[in-house]
Amino acid sequence: MRTTALAAVAVLAGSALAACGSGSTAGGGTGGGGGDLENAKVAFLMPDLASTRYELQDRPLFEARMKQLCPSCQVIYQNADSDAAKQQQQANSALAQGVKAIVIDPVDSAAAATIVKTAQSQQVPIIAYDRPIPATPADYYISFDNEKIGQMIAQSLVDHLKAENAEGGILQVNGSPTDAAAGLIKKGIHSAVDPSGFELLAEYDTPDWQPEKAQTWVSGQITQFKDRIVGVVAANDGTGGGTIAAFKAAGVDVPPVTGNDAEVAAAQRIIAGDQYNTISKPIKIVAEAAANVAWDFMQGKKPAGKATLYDTPSELFVPTVVTKENIKEVLFDSGIMKAADVCTGEYATGCDELGIK
Repeated sequence: MRTTALAAVAVLAGSALAACGSGSTAGGGTGGGGGDLENAKVAFLMPDLASTRYELQDRPLFEARMKQLCPSCQVIYQNADSDAAKQQQQANSALAQGVKAIVIDPVDSAAAATIVKTAQSQQVPIIAYDRPIPATPADYYISFDNEKIGQMIAQSLVDHLKAENAEGGILQVNGSPTDAAAGLIKKGIHSAVDPSGFELLAEYDTPDWQPEKAQTWVSGQITQFKDRIVGVVAANDGTGGGTIAAFKAAGVDVPPVTGNDAEVAAAQRIIAGDQYNTISKPIKIVAEAAANVAWDFMQGKKPAGKATLYDTPSELFVPTVVTKENIKEVLFDSGIMKAADVCTGEYATGCDELGIK
C-alpha cells in the first residue's frame, strides 16, 4: 500500500508539470475557469479545529502547491470550527470575492449541498475534499478511500486480538454523524468487526469528532462492561486519544485502540504502547491533488475522475496502517515525521528501542 501512495505522488508530480506548462488559456468545462488568471482567487474551506491536521498540514501544503502552479493566485483560507452555518457564510464570502474555484471539506455533508448549488449557479466549480457531499454532486471529489480506512484499522485490530487469543467484545467509536466520510469509515469498520466473532458491545457517533465527547462516552462503557472490553475501534486519532484517556482515568489497563490520521500525538501513543494503530495518509498527496484539480478548473478544464462516488468524478488514494512494527519505516524513514518532533521527553526511550533517530 505504501507503494501505491508513492506511485500516487509520482502521478501527481507528472500532472503538476503538465498543469504548469499549460498556461492560463481557457478551455471548455465547468465554470469559473478561463479568462485572465492573474491574481485569481481560490477558496480553501476547512471544517474544524478538533483535528490539528487542517492548520498544520492541509492549509500550508495546499497553499504551497497553488503558489507553484500560479504564483500570483491568492488562496482564501477559512476554518469553520465545526459550525456549518459559519462555513456557509465563509463560502458566500468567497463567492462574493470572485473566487474561480472552491475546495471544501464540509462540516456537515448534507448542509454543504446548498453551498454546491450556490457555487454552481455562479459557474464556480466545487471540489469536495476529504469528506464527500452525497446529496448534490460536487464537480470533483478528492480523498483517501474512507471506507477502506475503516476496514483497514478494524481488521488490523481484529487480527491482533485473534493473535493474542483475546476473549470479549469491542467498542466502536465512530466519527461525526453529520460527516459523510465518517459514515464511510463506519461502514468499513463494520465490514471487519461484524464477521470477526467478537461481540460489538456498543458503538457511538461522536458529535463533531470531539475527543472529549468520545472520552465521556467510553467512560460510561467502561463502567458498564468493565473487563469485557478487549479492544476499541476509534475512527480517528482524536477519538482514539479520548478513548485512551477514559481508560487511564478509570485506572484500568488500556486495551488495543485504533486511530486514523497519523497525528504526532498518535505516533507518540503508539511508541509508548498506548495506541495500537493509526492510518498514514500523507496529507501532501491529497492537498496537492486538490490544488492540481482546482487549477485545472480555474483554467477552464474539466479533469476526469479515476473513480465515481456519489455521482461525482473522484480520485481516492489508498493509505497505510501503522503499528509499532512498521512505524519507523512508514512515518520516519519516509520523512513524513521527524524524530525531533516526536521523540521528546517520556517518548525518547521508546523511540530508542524502535531505532527511531
